[in-house]
Amino acid sequence: MKKSDIAFAVVRVGGKQYKVAPGDEIVVDRVAAAEGKQLTLEPLAVLDAGGKLQTGEAVHARVKAKVTDHFLGEKIDVFTYRPKTTFRKTRGHRSRLSRLAIESIDLLASKEKKSGS
Repeated sequence: MKKSDIAFAVVRVGGKQYKVAPGDEIVVDRVAAAEGKQLTLEPLAVLDAGGKLQTGEAVHARVKAKVTDHFLGEKIDVFTYRPKTTFRKTRGHRSRLSRLAIESIDLLASKEKKSGS
């Protein structure tokens, strides 16, 4: 099947699920790969342009993504307050994030997936 025959896929990255299509960019928690490196993501479901859905063990696909950059997210302020006392505490953090560009979603034969993993 050609790349254009794939409508979208649902992939798991860092314990979260994202709906992606070829050409999309997604922002995920920091991945352990250098900028410019290519990753293979774990597909959970794939829907082709014909409307055929593959899920679970029946998914025979490979989703290729490229790490475009690493960056820090927006600062999040956390304010803790306890009433009737003078207890107030302000803390904050910035999440470490990565931007991934989805390059392709390729369907595989079942033999290819078993030997490739």
